[in-house]
Amino acid sequence: MRVLVVEDEPKLASYLQKGLGENGYVVDIAREGIDGAHMAVHGDYDLILLDVMLPGIDGFGVLKAIRGSKDVAVLMLTARDSVDDRVLGLREGADDYLVKPFAFSELLARIEALQRRGMRSSTPGSTRLVLGHLEVDLARRKAVREGRSLDLTPKEFLLLSLLMRRQGEVLSRTVLAEQVWDMNFDSDTNVVDVAVRRLRTKLDDPFEVKMLRTVRGMGYVLELP
Repeated sequence: MRVLVVEDEPKLASYLQKGLGENGYVVDIAREGIDGAHMAVHGDYDLILLDVMLPGIDGFGVLKAIRGSKDVAVLMLTARDSVDDRVLGLREGADDYLVKPFAFSELLARIEALQRRGMRSSTPGSTRLVLGHLEVDLARRKAVREGRSLDLTPKEFLLLSLLMRRQGEVLSRTVLAEQVWDMNFDSDTNVVDVAVRRLRTKLDDPFEVKMLRTVRGMGYVLELP
């Protein structure tokens, strides 16, 4: 899940990027309203965390730009606990509102609620990815194979979700690095190979049928043999 954080306070922006990253989200940061509006409109994000008080264009202006071009979940953040501000944000198209300071656990709960709401309103079956006896529940962030729950870290779940969404397609290390770790692949970095190896020990090793296959010189593919 890709998240855009539009926040001009450097400490808070870094805190959100680190915390969300540790929970399996890929996070981009915009520190001004104009940059935030451009990234939100032209980027491919599942959720936008949008501060109200921003330099250039305020959060309400950014929200108008977003709603004029696409339908993406927007959670507004503000230090102003004003009913009028909250009503204005919701009327302009915000999906939820969180007043600073907030507990990170509450932010995660709000994000998960928005994710579930979006899943329910999208096409049937979009909350669940299935390949043979492997099922991935995106809303509940759970993976089950042959009735056995897989104990995955947030990054492993994100990696498996990407492979499931594009099952049967060979994904290069570069694509995996960009989509899961939000990083440019460095040939001297083995983070992708290590993560795939760890995922394979949980996904394939306990079972007779192997689904996660290495395509030499190309990358990895998830498919039924």
